[in-house]
Parts: sequence; C-alpha cells; structure tokens
Amino acid sequence: MNLTHTIKSFQELTVDELYDLLRLRSEVFVVEQNCVFLDQDNKDQKCYHLLLYSGQELVGYSRLVPAGLSYSEMAIGRVITSPSARGKGLGRILMKLSIEYCHKFFGKGDIRLGAQTYAHGFYSSLGFVSDGDVYDEDGIEHIEMVRKG
Repeated sequence: MNLTHTIKSFQELTVDELYDLLRLRSEVFVVEQNCVFLDQDNKDQKCYHLLLYSGQELVGYSRLVPAGLSYSEMAIGRVITSPSARGKGLGRILMKLSIEYCHKFFGKGDIRLGAQTYAHGFYSSLGFVSDGDVYDEDGIEHIEMVRKG
C-alpha cells in the first residue's frame, strides 16, 4: 500500500480535498453509523486537516483542533478510516501522525479527544487515558480521553 499524507489549514485545502474529506466524514459518521448530526460545526475553519491517501484514494482523515476551541487542551477529532481500507493498521498510522502534527503546530501539551467507547482500547494503546464518565453523543457512547504531552 503506497501511503502518503498531507496536512493543511482549512484555507489551504483545495476544493477537491474539501469535498473528499466531507464525503468521507459523511460516509462514516452519517451513513455507516446511522447518525444524524450537523457535521459542519464551524470549527473546521480554525483547524488543521490531516488527509491520508493510498494512491489517489482518501483512506483516513483527522481534524487537529487548537486549544480553546473544543476543549481547554488541543484536540484530535473526526478520526476516520475508509471502510474499504480498514484492518490494515491505517488508524494507528493516522493517529501517530495526528499526535506528531498537534505538537508541531500547537506545541507540546496534553491532547484530548472524545472517543467512541468501542475504540477505548485502541486509543489507550496510543497513550490516551480515560478522563470522565461515559456520555451519549448523537446516540453513540463516548468517553473523553487525554494523552499527556
């Protein structure tokens, strides 16, 4: 698998990149998870967007959120891999890149995320620890997790 990635601010994204990332987010969060929610939350414009490609296909995506926008800490959100590319370790690659770029763009510090509870073990393996109680977000159980930086 020939993987490449790019990371851009919202203003740097091409129209095609923006379309591809919004389509993948919709495919996974709205269609696959059967979750009706407003994905465009007016935070994208202030974030960095990490796009992971296999050849020309977008196979992974995450949103890097500066401190103070979603949480007091910097955050990683909208973490997804394409259904067609799962089971190949791309989620781990995506998250390692996300952590690296959070520190590059926002400095050293803690990183917070809202994890779907089924992925708790995955995020724990990357150094994130639970911080708080399980909560419902759009009908899916989540838990906040923090990685000390």
